Amino acid sequence: MEGARLVAVVDTVPERAAEIAAVSNTRALADYRELLGEVDAVVVAVPTEVHAEIAVPFLESGVPVLVEKPLARQLADADRMLAAARSGKAMIAVGHTERHNPAVAVALDLVSAPKFIEVHRLSAFPDRSLDIDVVFDLMIHDLDVILAIVRSDVVSIEAVGVPVLTDKYDIANVRLRFASGCIANITASRISRDRVRKIRFFQPDAYLSVDYASQEVEGWRLVRKLPRPDIQGGAIPVERDEPLRRELADFVRAVRDGTPPLVDGDAGRRALVLAGRIAEKMESVG
Repeated sequence: MEGARLVAVVDTVPERAAEIAAVSNTRALADYRELLGEVDAVVVAVPTEVHAEIAVPFLESGVPVLVEKPLARQLADADRMLAAARSGKAMIAVGHTERHNPAVAVALDLVSAPKFIEVHRLSAFPDRSLDIDVVFDLMIHDLDVILAIVRSDVVSIEAVGVPVLTDKYDIANVRLRFASGCIANITASRISRDRVRKIRFFQPDAYLSVDYASQEVEGWRLVRKLPRPDIQGGAIPVERDEPLRRELADFVRAVRDGTPPLVDGDAGRRALVLAGRIAEKMESVG
């Protein structure tokens, strides 16, 4: 990536670090602490439980950090990172990749007053992120997108989750009601045969559908005219791009320019707080 140099790849499995470092033509390390004082920025993409352990020393040293989503598993760890960022005057970004999806960017410009939001995020059983349940693994992407659009407090939550293949919830359905009157119905599964990643917005006189995976957007609106109203719309142009590349480019830009990232630590915390409330509701129901 232009404007950035990969200084090292760190992994607790030396062979894995060496493999990736060879492909990227850089150093392989087994201890992240060797990089303290040597780097201008860090990407932390490790199991959620150790995000804070690794991110805090860099943040306290004034090094900007991009942390994979979710920001943390426990709110206390998220607050530790945010406090470290403040004390070190360092920027923290959170890897909610869908916010960098070009289709989502188009939707954010078109959705203004949604009354109902419907989300389906279904995927096959993964070989990663099994230390967290499906709400923190998959659904949190959509929670972040919804919170970015519906700038209103969540006033009620209905939620159900089922542990199918692990001891954590592998499928969940949530119904959120916002103070604005908007309702969001969200289904997330990591045990599906089909891969589906779609979000739909309904607002007065308009409907918008976003396919995260294909980066396609469709919009329809009611045109009031005589002798009778007409429904117009169809596909909306999207300039396709790789969301992860855009996420990293946004992080590099924020580091170089000293400007906020698209998804900052506070946004990551808001999504985490809501995910935690949903998890508590599922526990109380279960």
